[in-house]
Amino acid sequence: MAELPSHARVVIIGGGAVGCSGLYHLAKMGWTDAVLLEKNELTSGSTWHAAGNCPNYSASWSVMKLQSYSVKLFAQLGDEVDYPMNYHMTGSVRLAHTVERMREFEHVCSMARYQGIELSMMDLAELRDRYPYMETHDLEGGCWDPTDGDIDPAQLSQAYAKGARDLGARVVRFCPVTGIRRENGEWVVSTEKGEIRCEYIVNAAGYRAQEIGRMVGREVPMVTLAHQYLITEEIAELTARGEKLPLLRDPDSSYYLRQEKDGLLLGPYERGCRAHWMDADDPMPDDFSFQLYPDDLERLEWYIEDACARVPLLGTAGITRVINGPIPYAPDGNPLIGPMPGVPNAFEACVFTFGIVQSGGAGKVLAEWIAEGETEWDMWGVDPRRFTGFADQDYANKKGIEIYSHEYAIHFPHYEWPDARDKRVSTLQSRLADLGAQFGPRAGWERATWFARDGDDTSLEACETYKREGPWYAAVREECQAVRDTAGLCALPGFSRFEVSGPGAVDWLKALVTGVVPRAGRIGLVYFADSQGRILTEMSIVRHDTDHFTLITAAGAEWHDHDWLAKHLPDGSPIRIENRTEDFDCLVLAGPQSRDILAPLTDADLSNDTNPWLTHQHAKVAGVDVLLIRVSYVGELGWEIHAAADAMPAIFDAVWAAGQPAGLKPFGMYAMESMRLEKGYRSWKQDLSTDYTMLAGGLDRFIKLDKPDFIGRDAILREKQAGVKERFATLVVEANGLDAPYLSTVWSGDERVGLVTSGGYGHRVDKSIALATIRTDLAEPGTKLEVEIFGDRRPAAVQPDQPLYDPENARMKA
Repeated sequence: MAELPSHARVVIIGGGAVGCSGLYHLAKMGWTDAVLLEKNELTSGSTWHAAGNCPNYSASWSVMKLQSYSVKLFAQLGDEVDYPMNYHMTGSVRLAHTVERMREFEHVCSMARYQGIELSMMDLAELRDRYPYMETHDLEGGCWDPTDGDIDPAQLSQAYAKGARDLGARVVRFCPVTGIRRENGEWVVSTEKGEIRCEYIVNAAGYRAQEIGRMVGREVPMVTLAHQYLITEEIAELTARGEKLPLLRDPDSSYYLRQEKDGLLLGPYERGCRAHWMDADDPMPDDFSFQLYPDDLERLEWYIEDACARVPLLGTAGITRVINGPIPYAPDGNPLIGPMPGVPNAFEACVFTFGIVQSGGAGKVLAEWIAEGETEWDMWGVDPRRFTGFADQDYANKKGIEIYSHEYAIHFPHYEWPDARDKRVSTLQSRLADLGAQFGPRAGWERATWFARDGDDTSLEACETYKREGPWYAAVREECQAVRDTAGLCALPGFSRFEVSGPGAVDWLKALVTGVVPRAGRIGLVYFADSQGRILTEMSIVRHDTDHFTLITAAGAEWHDHDWLAKHLPDGSPIRIENRTEDFDCLVLAGPQSRDILAPLTDADLSNDTNPWLTHQHAKVAGVDVLLIRVSYVGELGWEIHAAADAMPAIFDAVWAAGQPAGLKPFGMYAMESMRLEKGYRSWKQDLSTDYTMLAGGLDRFIKLDKPDFIGRDAILREKQAGVKERFATLVVEANGLDAPYLSTVWSGDERVGLVTSGGYGHRVDKSIALATIRTDLAEPGTKLEVEIFGDRRPAAVQPDQPLYDPENARMKA
């Protein structure tokens, strides 16, 4: 058995498939001074009992990247490391009971084909041909994944470990970690075999990730759930068949079914699932290695009956074995891969619900984070920093159960999931509710999405559609028209905001942003690039004085952006970064009547002469201290009113009362989304991500190449000299009641030429809009293209590089 070394560059804690993959990928990148510590034997946590299914399919672009990378790796890993594995590439059929499910399949197939994965749609005849034992009379169709299958999880993990060892990395088994501390800029990991010092630590501890996280002050958002699958006796028809059946998934009934040797394996994701180790009355055992929970088939009864009706062959065989084991869930069902929030030189690769098929891609991404500080693909969908302080244990428990119970659910664009709500609530919540507000969580903050009128259907069931004209449609249209014609008021809690001050702050910011820092009294939009010139984040900079700034960024970017700023602050710097996110609230007043409504309530000068567009001023509104910022994300004359959260009700009441004679209406996030599309304004992690460079994103005017060096400058200059291969463009689409979803494919003839980054309907221009990144030569105004919307290629035209609505910005500057 390997001895514990005294020092390593990287220590990975956890020897499941993901930890072993991380070690293997680090070693492949030349980081061989890496050690994996495992509490028991490799695979002894969730890996050993995992079903080992290997789909490419995912509605998430980043998760699909992880899984497809793994599937390709599995096909060659055994030969690469000289370790044979049981890997069956059988393909899979996915069943659709409804038209809406078929639309989901169409969209995912389109995403997959753009990534080079040949998923395809199936009619009923094709389903019967692929899976002759299945009843199809009540189905709409299906989806075919040709490289899906299953792999032996233990053999896979051992293959990773062997490959890592052969390259010089080390694995130390039966070595429980008992503590972790920071000392002299290093990590010291204490184990039952002694201590090991290292530069980087990785929490890959699976369902024990919270235990490891707490050793460094990190509360990992997760819950452990029991997942059961059953295996039948041999079935004569399968023995006689010879060729292995494709894997079958019925997402509308929520189970997977696959051939296991000459029997069948059925795994449901059931409503009424069981969580474990949630509180002091049910503590996690000190060791649960290679153990299972007691069988609990009663809660699977409906799913077994449904599967037997779908595949009658299943009902002919008895059950030989039941596996009921622990699987960790994050609040959105995706894993945590990336920098550990707020902890230096620490990373997470844990809380995997589908850890076997994601292990290969996860190891690649983890190794890139550690070795290069950034990843090839934008991985925000699995970044641990997407959950901020609101994600407490109650939230993790409720959301994990909700996600498991709806594992295959369609994520409709206007469906706001109901569990674990009200974690971050504005002081205006009750006032907005009285006005008919329907709420949706954004980074934990409850924001009004739309304002229902008398008689509007506000049920969740009514939101289970991709159609444009759901029950919100008419109300949202009225909200947009009110902002255009008179004025609208929008409560916008949750902006992430950082107070930056101290000697040298301005020079420090200039070296981080791609463009210019605004002068005192002004506000400017700035961008931060990574070393490859890709779009990292966007912030508004409010400059108060020479070295005093407020940085305002997206609600979801709070920990991501704070980490970036803190990481680039020199040791011993006098510059201070203070997170003020929870202290302030924001109210948006916009529309042609907004100046007239606001003027009687404030001592501020609202004139164009002294306080034009993109200025700010400290003032009082309704006797309350505020920061007034003259900007507009909706393209109308307006102000953002920033004030202490507890003072906002008084401001809201005064503005609301003053605006009633003018016809002031409340508006929500759905209306704001419509109006920002009409202006071509970008949204973080949709239009702005590291999947696109600054130049491809059409952000040239926010780049100043003639200033001293900034992060990404050299890469941007190289790309500019070589020629930009793709460009951001606004498309008007001849849609047919269905607007383009995120990452719809853009076509030119029979060639895929780009992806939609945002899509929706502009109520002020009465057009279906798609913001997209497309091949540069096609970005000329008037170019005719097509946008694939749920399998239907709709005509589209490239628009001039200016807003569709008020292209001269005259209304904002009025």
